[in-house]
Amino acid sequence: MSVTQVINPATEAVVAEVPRHTAEETDTAITRAHRAQPAWKALAPADRARLLRRFAEAVDSDVDTLADLEVRNSGHTIGNARWEAGNVRDVLQYYSAAPERLFGRQIPVAGGVDITFAEPLGVVGVIVPWNFPMPIAGWGFAPALAAGNTVVLKPAELTPLTAIRLGELAREAGIPEDVFQVLPGAGSVVGQRFVDHPLVRKVVFTGSTEVGRQIMAGCAAQVKRVTLELGGKNANLVFADADLEKAAATAPYGVFDNAGQDCCARSRILVQRSVFDRFMELLEPAVQGVVVGDPGDTKTEMGPLISKAHLANVSSYVDDKTPVAFRGSAPQGPGFWFPPTVVTPHAATDRVVTDEVFGPVVTVQTFEDEADAIRMANDTEYGLSGSIWTENLGRAMRVARGVEAGNLSVNSHSSVRYSTPFGGVKQSGLGRELGPDALAAFTETKNVFIATEGE
Repeated sequence: MSVTQVINPATEAVVAEVPRHTAEETDTAITRAHRAQPAWKALAPADRARLLRRFAEAVDSDVDTLADLEVRNSGHTIGNARWEAGNVRDVLQYYSAAPERLFGRQIPVAGGVDITFAEPLGVVGVIVPWNFPMPIAGWGFAPALAAGNTVVLKPAELTPLTAIRLGELAREAGIPEDVFQVLPGAGSVVGQRFVDHPLVRKVVFTGSTEVGRQIMAGCAAQVKRVTLELGGKNANLVFADADLEKAAATAPYGVFDNAGQDCCARSRILVQRSVFDRFMELLEPAVQGVVVGDPGDTKTEMGPLISKAHLANVSSYVDDKTPVAFRGSAPQGPGFWFPPTVVTPHAATDRVVTDEVFGPVVTVQTFEDEADAIRMANDTEYGLSGSIWTENLGRAMRVARGVEAGNLSVNSHSSVRYSTPFGGVKQSGLGRELGPDALAAFTETKNVFIATEGE
């Protein structure tokens, strides 16, 4: 079996070698999951809930180990990695209540009784990206398992270590081995089998819009369900009446968190023209104050990019002709480092404005009024997230309704809560994860009519 070398992006050292599973091994895993699913579905709801709670408890006891793995594998700061492990625990706890609350309905009809059941789909293939390996894995497998499905999870080739550990913790908690399997390997092999195999009833994918389109097209051939969480080019709208000090102080963390490798990153700051100069004065020290360095240090606020290839791609957006307003700092030497960078683009059509850079690069542009702000925010193929900064509640509501995005925050950059739905519009995806909406995406409604009238 071939292996993938796992690289620490902060040091460029090899930290592990992980098997690359073949198409045949993937088919075997899918078949095992298919055979295990009826028993998992038939398990008493209270028992399935108990196992999910035990899984959550196992993750909680292992938060430090998981966080350390993520720091070394993904270059996430230790503070972020601990939050991410905790998010997996919280998502499992949240959905552990679902097996006993997957209610059907009784619908009034003539001549009998009509009832509905929320039936699991079967085998679910979950394809996880490299930027947030732990939480996004949990967003897929937790509601799927709670609804009575079995799961085969494919971690990203660059960042498989925490997914492998989560699989071990699931078995320690008593989740049957064939009910939740982790299968490292190439997307073109393992992920493609999820798309092509007839026993996989749904594919959950987080990643690029380009690959998402391919997965959706492949699944369409079998009328296979998909949930897609794809790219983003999100706007951070700052109005003249906003708390400029707070808006500027928090803006770096809305885009540079995880080194900008975040589909929710507010990578386009749009500022009302009348306060642009003042906002930039406040933004510069905030950007230059971002602590970039050793992700294992609790004082570090931003780590490295994930790989040498990704560093080269991000760097291509900032060359000698790019109008850089100011930059932060980054370490020299080993590691894939790129400094926090603020660009004031020449035009709205510049690549740095239109493309998802997926790195610590943010553009700043001006707008005139509400209508102009909404127009500029919507001038993108994406529609995932964004922020609105204003002290005017009416304006906040008008702009929130006008901006085409699945998740918006007012006077905040928070996009994700495990109890609320998350997902995008336009080219940012299809379907919703998290919150109560996710459960419906892993079930099918079965309708049953029972005649009560005598012959």
